[in-house]
Amino acid sequence: MGLRESKKAATRTALSWAAIQLTVERGLDNVKVEDIAAAAGVSPRTFNNYFGSKAEAIVSRQLDRLRHIADELRRRPPEEPLWTALTQATLTQYQPGPEVVANPIPDPVQWAAGLRVMLAEPALQAELLRTTVIAEEDLAAAVAARTGTSIENDFYPHLVAATVLTATRAATTHYLRTESGSEMEQLLPEALARIAAGLPEPH
Repeated sequence: MGLRESKKAATRTALSWAAIQLTVERGLDNVKVEDIAAAAGVSPRTFNNYFGSKAEAIVSRQLDRLRHIADELRRRPPEEPLWTALTQATLTQYQPGPEVVANPIPDPVQWAAGLRVMLAEPALQAELLRTTVIAEEDLAAAVAARTGTSIENDFYPHLVAATVLTATRAATTHYLRTESGSEMEQLLPEALARIAAGLPEPH
């Protein structure tokens, strides 16, 4: 990635993270495009160059995260078992980014409560569904390349991709819904390990 592309990616990330933070704090209806742009240090016009709506800006972070699972899977050692590679590729995307490290979440419990409210917004749910469809195609292509299957003719890569993304959604929902103390670093490997084992009934 060249310098120009890197700057554009950094601006996109900053806008998305600002949109998330402000929405969690205030609620979607109480956040304006101008607020997001100001928090990211850019103009409203710049915001509109990157995103068509507040919902798109918020979900952009998740889209990047899910698409990077496919990128990371392609980088995993070819001799690594598929589900091990998928687990590691997925986990790498749930490490705090530099924007989070620079602005740590002050109250995780309050943050999780705000995220639950934010994710219940119908506009965000529709945007998240679109995001999942895009990411699923990318991941299916990476799975097909790794397993020697066909993205056009074989069911397997699409089934794997859909299953992995469903597992990430289930783990995220469980993390936000409960106060079990389990982190995503625990929930994601558990979810994918259960799937790899054929989802046996719990004992």
